[in-house]
Amino acid sequence: MFIQIANILTAADLRLADTVYAQADAFESGARTAGRIARAVKNNEQAKPSGLAADLTALIEKRLLKNEVFRAAAQPGSIIRTLLSRYTAGMGYGLHVDDAFIGGRRADLSFTLFLAPPESYEGGELVVEELAGERLIKLEAGALVLYPSATLHRVAEVTKGERRAAVGWIRSRVRSAEDRETLFDVALALRQAEAAGNRALTDRLLKIQGALLRRWGEE
Repeated sequence: MFIQIANILTAADLRLADTVYAQADAFESGARTAGRIARAVKNNEQAKPSGLAADLTALIEKRLLKNEVFRAAAQPGSIIRTLLSRYTAGMGYGLHVDDAFIGGRRADLSFTLFLAPPESYEGGELVVEELAGERLIKLEAGALVLYPSATLHRVAEVTKGERRAAVGWIRSRVRSAEDRETLFDVALALRQAEAAGNRALTDRLLKIQGALLRRWGEE
């Protein structure tokens, strides 16, 4: 299941991101955090985990965990890691799949949170391999795409400007992608029942949601 979520970050959050990316000494080669195979196809820069960059990643994780749609779709047990990436002209990230375990924790879901307006750079699309072909994703600043970590994907070469994005990995408390999608559907139905003021249906859906979480959920 692929979910796009707009307005994860506020205008003030994006101004903080601009400040971080303006610091010339805040970034280093992205190969440092790549897996053995991915290292050969990864050509980008990543922020050092200190100072304002660390403040920004902490803020991003806080915003994610407060976002109702993100919580319903990811069922997050923990955010394993969040990295701030930068691609300038000539940089890209070849086809790869994210590691199954990162920092000793199972990576179920990956996310890309775009931090620069799409018109400010050329190329740099997140390209996802699917049976029906390639899916190209390039969102507004502050918007996020959430997708299974087992997905083959790449970042198209940037030909002009600067692609800025936060990328991260989630250990979900619900292991199965199919079960997470079912729970997401229940959450949507709950929202609709609440909006309609249907208390009986809301209570019934809460009962179903709780039963499914007890069956499928992990601590």
